Amino acid sequence: MEDQELLRYSKQIMLPQVDIEGQQKIMDATVLIIGMGGLGSPTALYLAAAGVGHLIIADFDQVELSNLQRQIIHQTRDIGDDKVNSAKNKLTELNPNIKITIANELIHTDNLPELIKGVDIVLDGTDNFDSRFEINQICVEHQKPLVSAAVVRFEGQVSVFKGHEKDQPCYQCLYSADGEENESCIDNGVLAPVAGLIGTIQALQAIKVILDLGDQLNGTLLLVDALDLSFRKVKIGKDKECPICN
Repeated sequence: MEDQELLRYSKQIMLPQVDIEGQQKIMDATVLIIGMGGLGSPTALYLAAAGVGHLIIADFDQVELSNLQRQIIHQTRDIGDDKVNSAKNKLTELNPNIKITIANELIHTDNLPELIKGVDIVLDGTDNFDSRFEINQICVEHQKPLVSAAVVRFEGQVSVFKGHEKDQPCYQCLYSADGEENESCIDNGVLAPVAGLIGTIQALQAIKVILDLGDQLNGTLLLVDALDLSFRKVKIGKDKECPICN
């Protein structure tokens, strides 16, 4: 670790739970973030700032004016640009020492296996069940931990899924592929700081998984209600009839 890196990450290195060894683990990690929207924006910024050595960011969309209220990685001058290009520029400005790889494409079961080769952890910041189910399936098949988050209105949720491990549930153990109502912030709205709060928690959990540190929310759903500022944890059981992890 070079002197400039020691200085950049000094406040993390000071933590006995991190130290130089932990910071090196963060710098050696490769993280795939799917979605550069309201969740992916703060998640990517904090992981880049923390020193994750290789960030792979995936999104197929372009920046629109209505995005700027909550997707804080993008700015007014970026309207019309691809989100991954806009995000890469900000992340490189924030931390030029890390590697940024972009995937300007819609993520699905055909291209995701190639993307997750070599990654340590996958972060899902998408806003629809179809994408979440596909991401979960590939993560289970390729034995990758998944940090899943969602936000709408004043509410959010975060969980860590390791469905490839014994007795650990996957995302589909929590939500059935049939009959679920798909709510997104596009149709229902979201208060800007709520997306920032949930995305920041998602980044925190990713670092804790990398460092094997503290409560990682494995098989636990963290529910956040920003109106009354309440946090509630719900244990997720493994579905013995789940078509994905069983």
